[in-house]
Amino acid sequence: MKTGYLVLQDGQVFEGYRFGAGGDTVGELVFTTGMCGYIETLTDPSYAGQIVLQTYPLMGNYGIIREDFEGACCVKGYVVREWCEAPSNFRCDCDLDTYLKEQGVPGLWGVDTRQLTRIIREHGVMNAAICDEVPADLTPVKTYAVTGVVEAVTCGAAAELPAEGEAKFRVSLIDYGAKRNIARELQRRGCAVTVVPATASAEEILAAKPDGVMLSNGPGDPAENTYQIDQIKKLLGKVPVFGICLGHQLTALALGGTTYKLKYGHRGVNQPVRDLAGTRTYITSQNHGYAVDSDSVKVGRVRFANANDGTCEGIDYPELNAFTVQFHPEACTGPKDTSFLFDRFVEMMKGGDR
Repeated sequence: MKTGYLVLQDGQVFEGYRFGAGGDTVGELVFTTGMCGYIETLTDPSYAGQIVLQTYPLMGNYGIIREDFEGACCVKGYVVREWCEAPSNFRCDCDLDTYLKEQGVPGLWGVDTRQLTRIIREHGVMNAAICDEVPADLTPVKTYAVTGVVEAVTCGAAAELPAEGEAKFRVSLIDYGAKRNIARELQRRGCAVTVVPATASAEEILAAKPDGVMLSNGPGDPAENTYQIDQIKKLLGKVPVFGICLGHQLTALALGGTTYKLKYGHRGVNQPVRDLAGTRTYITSQNHGYAVDSDSVKVGRVRFANANDGTCEGIDYPELNAFTVQFHPEACTGPKDTSFLFDRFVEMMKGGDR
């Protein structure tokens, strides 16, 4: 076993053992609390630029299943307490170590992930490095920033995905780092999906005459994406719109709202969300480090709020035929409590629920 180190930007050092790809890496260290779903975590483009720390102590026990991938592996590094060298699963294609090597992702195991999680919760998200030797100069770690990631993870060209069964609607899915299950949920509901890159213009999207536009999840600071925000301004009110995660944040920014960085974000599969229009509380999957400031919402109305910290989890824009949510109703693996929101979007395209 080869010794490695996780070095935090404040100089704290955690010794462990290397697995996955060799070499050093620097990224924003974030933790996620899911007990399962590590495959979906590793293949969620929303983690671009980040070193992912798993709070659950054992990862990799059901191996890597390529059929379950949500997208490209964009993580900068992977930190676990323990990884399973002999996964048991008839669907398994390879083990966790092999996959990380394939993707060029450095990993570290054998560290105290509980202590690291406490540090992040108290201090807030911070940068870190996975390395073979503790660096004398921490400047590259301290100055690292997650920037330009939407352009880095979006698709290179448009792609057509057929509906399951009869095609009833045509949806343009803007890929800011889209998880594949967003398209799958739409396809299951009779939608032919055109996935378009984040660089597509509103004019190009509207020229295809879609019945609805889906704004996907994605990585990074939402306020950085000024071009995408301008395109959403041109789309709103012209066609039904449903936004998830980054799409939710970009829509709020397009309508004059503001966003801010959370201390340590919401990442996991058990985040409680209250429906402010009713009495229900839903358990949701989430992966975000920024939130919409509820007090900044002047257009539309806040529909969902996080039951733990009260942060904005969704906004309805009935006058614009649009709605957005911060959580992931398409989550795999994750709770299915809010998958009905895709049905709501279909009804909106039919001319029903606004």
